[in-house]
Amino acid sequence: MRNRSGLILGLCWLFLSQLATAQTLQLPFFDDFSTSTRTASPTRWAPGSGVYINNTLTVNHPTVNVATFDGLRADGFPYALNNENAEGGTDTLTSLPINMAGLTVRDSVYISFYWQRRGLGELPDTSDSLRLEVLGSDGTWRTAWKMSGGMIDANFAQAFVRVANPIDFHAGFRFRFRAQGRQSGAFDEWHLDYVYLNKGRTQFDRYIRDIAVRQSVTPLLRRFTAMPLRQFLAKPTAELADSVATDVNNLFNDFNFTTFRYTLRDEVGGRVIQDVLSPTATLIPSLGRQNKVGRPTAPTALAGRAVLRTTFNVTTSDNQNNTLPGVDLRQNDTISGVTVLDNYFAYDDGSAEIVKQINQRLARVAVRFVKTLPDAVTGIRINIAPTRRDQTGQQVVFGVYNDIGNGSGRPTARPLIQKSFSLTYAAARNGFVDYMFDAPVNVRDTFYVAFSQLEDPPIPVGFDRNSPFRNQTFINLGNNWDVSPDNDGALMIRPLMNNGLSTVITATEPIPPLSVFPNPTTGTINWVAGTATQLDVLDLMGRPVLTLPLSTGQTRAELGQLPDGFYLLRFTDPQGPPRTSKLLIRK
Repeated sequence: MRNRSGLILGLCWLFLSQLATAQTLQLPFFDDFSTSTRTASPTRWAPGSGVYINNTLTVNHPTVNVATFDGLRADGFPYALNNENAEGGTDTLTSLPINMAGLTVRDSVYISFYWQRRGLGELPDTSDSLRLEVLGSDGTWRTAWKMSGGMIDANFAQAFVRVANPIDFHAGFRFRFRAQGRQSGAFDEWHLDYVYLNKGRTQFDRYIRDIAVRQSVTPLLRRFTAMPLRQFLAKPTAELADSVATDVNNLFNDFNFTTFRYTLRDEVGGRVIQDVLSPTATLIPSLGRQNKVGRPTAPTALAGRAVLRTTFNVTTSDNQNNTLPGVDLRQNDTISGVTVLDNYFAYDDGSAEIVKQINQRLARVAVRFVKTLPDAVTGIRINIAPTRRDQTGQQVVFGVYNDIGNGSGRPTARPLIQKSFSLTYAAARNGFVDYMFDAPVNVRDTFYVAFSQLEDPPIPVGFDRNSPFRNQTFINLGNNWDVSPDNDGALMIRPLMNNGLSTVITATEPIPPLSVFPNPTTGTINWVAGTATQLDVLDLMGRPVLTLPLSTGQTRAELGQLPDGFYLLRFTDPQGPPRTSKLLIRK
């Protein structure tokens, strides 16, 4: 029995040893993150990392996709959601074990990588850092490279770090990148690309024969990043952009020639709509970039829902590269963009580079949309990013407005519909939550979807700084709508459409609200004289709180008996429809 137990233990040890060996990598180690989506590749990196693999948060990156370090976990929630000033360790990216046994300092082992502060996100402070650490055979992690924040640089810098300590040459060598910064949101961002570890290198080994795609594919649509299929099919040629484009980057210090294939495919139907091969090779200069352009044709036979994928595949000979033996650098030769034609409009690409918020109670923010066919809005889809604190359950009001229609391009004073909701978060980074109205709301050709900031703290809404569709956002801090001064991108807010008019009759003539002042108030309110005979005070859910009869010409009322909070005032007028106003009581 004892021998049998010993045999079982021996087999278990053999199995674990084989498993550990299977997880140990051999040189060279290389990852430019081009084949990863959202999370780092499990074939190179240890699981559990919070880094975000993306192609939207940076500028001037070497190849498609980077690894972004910030204060968000992999699920998109902050490391410290309810402590907005928390500082400490944030994202870590750790390699799997790499066999360096038998090597010495004389083998000239170097780790190289490209890095950038901020990108399109937030700049790390001078007290923040990104560091590279290596694991010695004694089980101790030691810092091999460190960079502090505070300095803006739009370019990626290349770092070379020599593995020069004899204790680092062992069968279980590992390295990791660790960020230090603010833990309560997408703050203090660092970006990493093109990580390469190998022997026989020098600090001057800076150029690799690699031509790679880089920039996100530009929108397929002329006016939106996504739109309802029904609206698209009304004028498909007019809605398509004249061209779509990306660029390629030559990382080698010698010129080369490239050709490319451009395809447009319907992912739902599985049908290739376009397949175009560039007729001639074009020269790309050493360490230079080159634009690649495709000219889309209008797809036909689309029904229900369509997902159109635009793909550029650059033809290179990168697989014949002797600089990185065992690495096929054609892996970074393909890039694509997706356009959804379903039941909503969007100006954003689904990725928030930053969040924007409005720091004033009762303020409203609206985004303009222009449709072709008659339609109705059924709800609002929005990205509310968890930032600084947990705002689950906070009240937010969503509304729909028509255009005033006099050529000035502004929302009406009165919404077609306005409804209060309890805020919830999506389950993933860059996720959206749908807030549905009780019934569809018919809208004019130009309409607006909006949210209202009722109370503190401000609501952080995702903002796409890559979007070319700008100048569509309006803000109302009192009684007037103005073009928002922050128009360097697009708010991630989308109207959900009914795919046709609703049978429910909705208001078409704007009725201005009654101006009430002061607002906020400690209790006393005033208004301009009118013919209203009754004032109803409602809570955010529309429930009556107080009813006051009004005498002829009355312009003042006392509401100091009500607790602090946000209220809706409804003035009943026998000579016309009710007029409403919002009021904040704060003693």
